[in-house]
Amino acid sequence: MARLLAPRMLNLFAFLACVVAMAGALYLEHVEGLDPCPLCIFQRVGVIAAGLFFLLALIHNPAALGQRIYAALAAIGAIGGGAVAARHVWLQSLPADQVPACGPALDYMMDVFPMGEVLRMVFTGSGECAEIDWLFLGISLPAWSLLVFIGLSATALFQLFRRHA
Repeated sequence: MARLLAPRMLNLFAFLACVVAMAGALYLEHVEGLDPCPLCIFQRVGVIAAGLFFLLALIHNPAALGQRIYAALAAIGAIGGGAVAARHVWLQSLPADQVPACGPALDYMMDVFPMGEVLRMVFTGSGECAEIDWLFLGISLPAWSLLVFIGLSATALFQLFRRHA
């Protein structure tokens, strides 16, 4: 059991979880034809960021301080992605009459507006983000993403606060 909780193994498992999450998202986009909404794209950024830091920690395999630095950076990506996923789940839970109007596509917003305005518009939400296009076991894709982010955050925080020998 102690071997499974070794920093290198946890980083490997967390990195593989990020790879599986991204592979699933890309499968749903390119094979099933589900276009990602702006909040989905920001969740992908969170998965990629966390995955990158878990991979770097896996490859580098530093001592305690380095493990904590990588874990803190992975936690930022995972917690940030989790916050976006939680917002997405909340938008999907709104009654139809309270769903915000659909906004422009993310690529258009990034071409036309400054980044601060783009972030404000994305996190305010839009009607397209409130649609539930896919369910697995009765759970929407943003809710699955939130579960993944909770697991990634827990792993990163465990790595951050664990006692190193």
